[in-house]
Amino acid sequence: MSMLTPPGMGGKYRVTGAAYPRMRPPRRRRRIVLTVLGAALGLALLCYGSLQLMNVFRGESGSGKHQSAAGKDCATPKPRAGAAAAASPAAAKPAVALPQPGEITVNVYNATPRAGLAKAVGDELKKRGFTVGKVGNAPADFDKKVPGTGILLGSPKTDKAAFSVLGTQLEGDTQQTDAREGADIDLILGDAFKELSPKEAADKELYLLANPQPAPAKTC
Repeated sequence: MSMLTPPGMGGKYRVTGAAYPRMRPPRRRRRIVLTVLGAALGLALLCYGSLQLMNVFRGESGSGKHQSAAGKDCATPKPRAGAAAAASPAAAKPAVALPQPGEITVNVYNATPRAGLAKAVGDELKKRGFTVGKVGNAPADFDKKVPGTGILLGSPKTDKAAFSVLGTQLEGDTQQTDAREGADIDLILGDAFKELSPKEAADKELYLLANPQPAPAKTC
């Protein structure tokens, strides 16, 4: 009987050999390593998410700036000062002082074969606030000799802004001067004239004339 066989045991319960059997539990090292790695990865993701959330609340996530092609921060251009004012022209103070329509005396002359045209245009200009002087057929120098929309004729001393204000009422007009001394302006209607600019379009053009928009800021 072997020395490894307990007393009283034999037969099929007899232990043979010169070494003790190994009785330790199976290895779990791989499971432990995977568990540790998973915990570390989860902690890293949690920290990264917390950092991003903090940046959002601090305003550092890039909402106020954007990256240019060269990799440099470029400030987002601010809205133009006149953009908000354009929505409510009545509430804005004009940036450029212009003469009021009532301060401009307009003589309306018809250089076309259409009868009654000068009177109709003069009446409409009165409704739009202009002071209308003489109304009738054009002088011989211009009668049937104006192929375009019309001519604005005034003195060399006439305020250029007055020409511009009256020009908002008529598309395609040209400006000329003569030897007159007064500040009145002749509106000579030509063959291409159909009608005055719509009042809404003329008012908008007049507003932009009084509130010129600055050139757009250069963006990255």
